[in-house]
Amino acid sequence: MWGCGALLGARTRSRLWREVLVAWGRRWSAAAPYSASAEPSRVRALVYGHHGDPAKVVELKDLELAAVGGSDVHVRMLAAPINPSDINMIQGNYGLLPKLPAVGGNEGVGQVVAVGSSVTGVKPGDWVIPANAGLVYRSSSFPLCHLICAAALGGGTWRTEAVFSEEALIGVPSDIPLQSAATLSVNPCTAYRMLMDFEQLQPGDSVIQNASNSGVGQAVIQIATALGLRTVNVVRDRPDIQKLTDRLKSLGAEHVLTEEELRKHEMKNFFKDMPQPRLALNCVGGKSSTELLRHLAPGGTMVTYGGMAKQPVIASVSQLIFKDLKLRGFWLSQWKKDHSPAQFKELILTLCSLIGRGQLTAPACSEVPLQDYQRALEASMQPFVSSKQILTMC
Repeated sequence: MWGCGALLGARTRSRLWREVLVAWGRRWSAAAPYSASAEPSRVRALVYGHHGDPAKVVELKDLELAAVGGSDVHVRMLAAPINPSDINMIQGNYGLLPKLPAVGGNEGVGQVVAVGSSVTGVKPGDWVIPANAGLVYRSSSFPLCHLICAAALGGGTWRTEAVFSEEALIGVPSDIPLQSAATLSVNPCTAYRMLMDFEQLQPGDSVIQNASNSGVGQAVIQIATALGLRTVNVVRDRPDIQKLTDRLKSLGAEHVLTEEELRKHEMKNFFKDMPQPRLALNCVGGKSSTELLRHLAPGGTMVTYGGMAKQPVIASVSQLIFKDLKLRGFWLSQWKKDHSPAQFKELILTLCSLIGRGQLTAPACSEVPLQDYQRALEASMQPFVSSKQILTMC
């Protein structure tokens, strides 16, 4: 999450935030020149003070935005998606949880409004995205500054404006589609790294995946197609299965199968006309992951990056011994910890190049105004919804 706050009592939290934010703005006003007004401005943000049902615990709040310091960037958020990881964080069942209260959202795109005097990497008008899901804010001797980092230093992306340190941002081209920029830093990055990091795939090789209509799944299809890879894409059966199949094939999917079709006996002949997959991408777990393993080529790898079924991955002894299958996991947050900011920026620019060439598009999206956030949260948790909810700030 982009910043966090310590949990305060309900009666004192608002007053302390306001007092400390004003003092923070005055402190930075005296410390360094900047190109924005020193007067704190009011922004709107989606805040949750405890874990639970997102539709019940998330509230639209007014926060005060501190003045811009010398190394700071004032950003007006344009759009921010609701990802499954955002929902899990609010529910309290994710591997990375912020201190509370916190502003929701880990991803989005904003436009630079103003910069501090020592900022050189971005300028007003530029588009920027977060460099990290967990924003590292500057240290300070100012008392109680840890209480207000969600407000003073940006918090999450579900807000109208934010002030970030320059190193917390990555500039992206402003001529790519807004939805592509808003959904760039999580799902496409995950898809690209999984395709590149676990098997030395060559054009003509095949990849099999479940949850193929997810944001990651759709990115996998498009990036694999750009790399000359063939894809077998597994989805849950649903009333509009033909419509979904047509959409995935329009993105480059070679084959689209339901979970039930993958389990049929006839599947043993399926890979006579194409190479067995050397890479399987699992976001479901349970029986679905077992079926992916069954169709992997000897020596192949299954990478798990999610667990939608909330069931364990089960591999038979014979698959591990006689087929020498490998089970791996992937978490983008860990990848970013293990790699430099320059490497992540390079990844972002690689994906921007694919977008610019028309080889990578955003998933199907529904834009929802920030004030209608409850509708967006509820829609994002419904089954068989292939449209990603994107909060718009204008």
